This record gives sequence, C-alpha cells and structure tokens, in this order.
Amino acid sequence: MAQTQVDREFDTVVIGAGVAGLTAARLLARAGQRVVVLEARDRIGGRLHTERAGGSATDLGASWIHGVDNNPLADAVEAFGLRTLEFTVGSYQPDGRPIAYYGPEGQRLDPFESQAFAADVHAFDEVLAGAVARAEAGSSYSDALEAALRELAWDAERAERVREFVRHRSEEQYGVSADLLDAHGLDDDAIEGDEVVFPDGYDELATRLADGIDVRLLREVRCVEWHEGGATVHTDGETFVVARAIVTVPVGVLRSGDFAFEPPLPEQHRAALEGLEMNAFEKVFLRFPERFWDASVSVIRRQGSAGEWWHSWYDLTEAHGAPTLLTFAAGPAAIATRAWSDARIADSVLAALRELYGDAVADPESITVTRWQDDPFARGAYAYKAVGARTEDRETLADPLGSGALHLSGEATWAEDPATVTGALCSGHRVAERVLGREVRFAELWE
Repeated sequence: MAQTQVDREFDTVVIGAGVAGLTAARLLARAGQRVVVLEARDRIGGRLHTERAGGSATDLGASWIHGVDNNPLADAVEAFGLRTLEFTVGSYQPDGRPIAYYGPEGQRLDPFESQAFAADVHAFDEVLAGAVARAEAGSSYSDALEAALRELAWDAERAERVREFVRHRSEEQYGVSADLLDAHGLDDDAIEGDEVVFPDGYDELATRLADGIDVRLLREVRCVEWHEGGATVHTDGETFVVARAIVTVPVGVLRSGDFAFEPPLPEQHRAALEGLEMNAFEKVFLRFPERFWDASVSVIRRQGSAGEWWHSWYDLTEAHGAPTLLTFAAGPAAIATRAWSDARIADSVLAALRELYGDAVADPESITVTRWQDDPFARGAYAYKAVGARTEDRETLADPLGSGALHLSGEATWAEDPATVTGALCSGHRVAERVLGREVRFAELWE
C-alpha cells in the first residue's frame, strides 16, 4: 500500500483551478497566505477552456463577458491586456447586432417583419417581469411565460412565435427547458453594456490569474474533513492539513457522490444544493471553406417547429479568422443528442442550415462538439435553479462552516450574476475577503 504524504506547510487549500479558485488563491497569496491549489485536470481554467488548432482559438467553455459596464471581470481583462471583440448577441437578444430571421416555412423575414417581432419580444418581457413577480412558489419559468401571454391576449400565431423564442432563451441561457427552470430562474440575467468575446482565447485569463500561484495538476480530491478551526484534504497519496479549505468544484461534482465532506454539510447547505441542478448545454462549431451567409449578419435564427433544436447560429468569422458558425445543443437537444457522434450531430445541424441556404452550404472543414455533460469534473456546463429553488440558496451555499474552516465558492454560489465567469470571479473575491476579514480591492488581482 502506497504511503500517504502529510503536508502541513499551507494555510489554505483551494480545490479547483477555475476562475473562482484562482481568484481566491491569488488574492490570499498576495496578502501573505500560504496557499496551494489542487486541480483534478491536467490543465487550469476549469470550465474556461480554449482549444487551439488551425490558427483559431475555440472557447469550448465560457465565451462571453455578458456586459462590460460596472463589471470587475472586464476591469481584470483590460488590466491583464487580453484582447477582446465586441459581440453583443450572447444573451439571446432579439435584436442589437444584425440578425437574419427565417420564418416557420424557411422564408427570410424582411426588416420590417424582424423589427416587429423584436418589438413583440420587448413588449412581452415587460409583461413577463410582472408575471414572474406574481409567480407562486414552485412555479416554473414556463408557467410565468404562459401567464404573460394570457395577459397580452395576442392571436395564436403571434403568441407562438414569442413563446418559442422565450423557451429557446431559457435553453440557451441556462441549458434547461423552461418547464424545469424556476419562475425566477432568469431574474439574475441582466446585461449592462456591450458583450465581448476573446479572439485569442478566454483561457488567457486563467493563465494570468495563476501566475505565481502554487497550482498542482492531476490532484483529484475526493474527501474534505472539516471541523471547528481546521480542515484536512485528501488526494491519492497526499493529505493536506490546513486552517481552511476552499472548495470551488461545480455543483455537478458536489451532487455526484464522488466528492465527500466529513462530517456531511449541514442541512441548510444540503437543501440549498438540492435546489441547484447542473444543466445540459453543449456547443457545436462548424468551420466552412467559405461563408454562405450574409457578411453583414451576426446571427441566423429560425422560427417554427423546424427550429426546435437548431434555431440559432452565431457568426464567429471575425473572432476565428475563418468562416465559422456556432450553434448550441441546449437543454432538451443536448439531452437527446448526448450519445450521438460528432458526425451525426453535424449532419443534423447541416440539414437544418440547408433548409434555409440549400446547396450553398458546403461540407465543413472541421467540426467541434463539446461534451460537458460527460466531463467527470464538471458534469454539465453550469448550474440552474430548479423549480422551487430560492435565489437565497446560492448565498446559503457560500456560508462559511467550522468558524471559517470550510468555504464553498464558484459561479453557482453567486446570486447576482451566476452561470458566468463574472460570478465565478466575484465569488472567489468574496471568499478571499471572508478569509482575510477585510475588504479587498479587485485591483489587488493585477496591481
């Protein structure tokens, strides 16, 4: 039997080298703490992961900053000198950048028709806000959606076009059907300012945050023992005895049974965790020999039943330097196609595109499909509020335990902007403040 090495030289163990973990570790280390980061993967970044091939940087995980105004993440990116590109369509807006809408029969909507539809979505959203505010506990986003449509009393065709758009928005925003998302599941979805993407790869942020930090890869943690005033963290062959452990693994891992706390988390934390589910959300990138869609169009969007799965394609040509479209297998589509091969998924997407563009759609030069549902260290892309969950569940999950010996952090624990890199960064900052017992300026990350 291999002998276990016991390490007592650190104050804090951070579990997970994603943005939350690296942010916390960097701030603590810069404040004089002895910190080590344990990462199960062979790379840093967590669900921020860039693949580089053929001269392009493809962000398989997070892609956007959803709103750069009043956003510490945008400040960090600027301070670190990361190159960005404005691309304000990443939150399923009905307008903004040019969108080519195609109707249920595959016909291109003219500008007047597109503007009228976008106006309907904006009008609906104003009514929806009231329906969500009045929603009873245990109501779904679908329930609130239908209540708002009843209030508007539109004709069947007009209502159906908005209904499918809003259901797709639930799927693209949180990777889950509107029937399974709590009525308040999109309350936190607020965009301030432009959205940006990263033509050189988003993972540069993780590289900058990890600079100078003791990060140890291929260290899978399966158990954290905690008590008043201390914690013991176990990996294969190593044990770390520290004053505190900061756990930043995704909700999917926390709920999997492969990650244990001794003693178990208290009831309020377990209840909060049960209200959060990991989603089903995958990306499909198709790189073509030439562009067959209008160069002035940022998004292609299909209405009607033919767009049940493949309804939105985003033009990444400017970011990738080659004609590239991104679509999402989101919610029901991700679940249904989970066992499909990349080639079968691509064939399905191409068939949908050829209904609109015919023979102009050439075979792609490359296809990339993400598999976050099958990733043992993620088990989904990010967390959503299941029906009946409360907004405060996220904050409860982050409440320190054992007089500060155990902290949970990550995008799922940040109530104001969860499911984003901003949420991850802010949650890492918050736990650093709690450990240090003082306010910490975000600028301490880069100064």
